[in-house]
Amino acid sequence: MLSQRQKELLKFIVEDYIKTARPIGSKSLCNLLKCSSATIRNEMSLLEEMGLLEKTHTSSGRIPSEQGYRYYVDNIMKPKELSGEDVLKLQTIFRNNSLMLSDTIIKSMEIISELTSYTSVVLGKSSKDNKISRVEVIPLDQNSFIAIVVTDKGHVEHKKMFIKEAIKPEEIKQVVEIINHHIIGTPVDEVSEKLEYEVKPIIGNEIKQKEVLYNAFYTVFTDLQQASNVKVNNNYNMLKEPEFNNADKIRTILEKFDNQNMVDHIREDDEGVHIYIGSENEFDNDVAIIKTNYSMNGEEGTLALIGPKRMEYDKVTALLNYIKENIEKE
Repeated sequence: MLSQRQKELLKFIVEDYIKTARPIGSKSLCNLLKCSSATIRNEMSLLEEMGLLEKTHTSSGRIPSEQGYRYYVDNIMKPKELSGEDVLKLQTIFRNNSLMLSDTIIKSMEIISELTSYTSVVLGKSSKDNKISRVEVIPLDQNSFIAIVVTDKGHVEHKKMFIKEAIKPEEIKQVVEIINHHIIGTPVDEVSEKLEYEVKPIIGNEIKQKEVLYNAFYTVFTDLQQASNVKVNNNYNMLKEPEFNNADKIRTILEKFDNQNMVDHIREDDEGVHIYIGSENEFDNDVAIIKTNYSMNGEEGTLALIGPKRMEYDKVTALLNYIKENIEKE
């Protein structure tokens, strides 16, 4: 149990270190806590013995330990009140009725990433949880068209297709009608099989350019099935922080962001906003992850911010709470 003065001391050290990334000595704290340098040194030594502070080297001031950050988050920190400017930026996204829910989520997290310089991650449900809602085609000329596939979860996959042989628009339209008739309501991971065994024989009997058109649409559906349900944004800015000034560390973190399985472990299933500091997360011991889940109109997923352990926990917590509330009241 910390005394009130020890709590004030830890609060100042954590919040000052978050801003400056510099160890804090006793002299700078005397005026703040209105006591002698000797008293401050004694309190800092006690906090160090409790495992809440640590030295970077023998002659340095103290910095928060992982346990110190945890105590601060659990017992001292309060979510920060968002500035009017930050709210306005986010409201611009939430009031844009032309955006689909998935785009609203991604764009709002991009804004948070810009506001904090931390990496944002959006983990949606995998494509196998989607069912085909409709297929559309926009002809561009005789040798190209855009194929659009929409799922019941609002996921849209589109691909511009180039075909060497000229194809009549009516043949493309006929293929689209056949595909829609047979695959609407089919889970994405079952589409390839249906295309091969149900749609392909029909196209082969009725369409002259059967092979060319079939291959084009098969490619679009394959891309949809393999489409990443993960959006990672701004993973380079975070690495400009002094904690990551080691080339090997930067390479390690970037490799983890490129590893689909590592990123997928960030997923959160529990309600509320949760903070995982250092060894508490499965991603990397030198980072903190603040994350929450969301659920709206059958669409579910995880929102996360990844930054150094010296993260603005109060600001990020407030931002994620704000986004979660606005998503779920849409």
